[in-house]
Amino acid sequence: MALPPQEPSANHLGTDVTPFLPDPTTVTGTAGFRPADAEVWRLAVEHLHVRSNDAHTAYSYGLAAALCDLHPDADRDVVLPAIILHDTGWSRVAADEVLEAIRPGGGREDLVIRHEKEGAAIASDVLGRLGRDPARTAEIVGIIDGHDSRLTSLSLNDALVKDADKLWRLTPHGVETVMDWFGLTRQQAHVLIGSRVHDHLFTDAARTMARALAAVALIDSAPQRTALG
Repeated sequence: MALPPQEPSANHLGTDVTPFLPDPTTVTGTAGFRPADAEVWRLAVEHLHVRSNDAHTAYSYGLAAALCDLHPDADRDVVLPAIILHDTGWSRVAADEVLEAIRPGGGREDLVIRHEKEGAAIASDVLGRLGRDPARTAEIVGIIDGHDSRLTSLSLNDALVKDADKLWRLTPHGVETVMDWFGLTRQQAHVLIGSRVHDHLFTDAARTMARALAAVALIDSAPQRTALG
């Protein structure tokens, strides 16, 4: 999937407006990875090059950070490393079995559980190598071990990790990824994703974010939009 453009293809105004832009630190939602989380990413990313989990994880990090902004009682030092590490275990599942684990009309719970267990082990190793707080490491490992198969949340931190993970599916990147996983049209992928997201979120903030993302996904395949080219 193509990287979103980072540079403009035109300047229709014809003049430079960049001197008039606000300081990014004053604008909500413009901060990137925290330095401590970038360290976790550096060690985790080698385990994420499966089933688009690398990009999925990056987008989920942004969603998790936004959810933390809306939940001041959450511990970012748990939620954000946990979301970076949550799907690393898929790297230890045979590549030709990964999609079988989550396919519509089937699924392999044993593979889902295996990736959770392997991810918990990888998280313990990564956080240990970085010398992270043992109590927070234990909480992160516990969140990852069951983040898909466990239908309840252990805590607010766990709920935010679960919600960020699911919300990614409704992003444009998530919809296009699911389209190619299962050979679905954009509309079909949106229907499948919606059935697996809206009624399975834990927080009101995530439910609101899901409705907004779904509104964009809906219009992306609406005839009024597609007719515009």
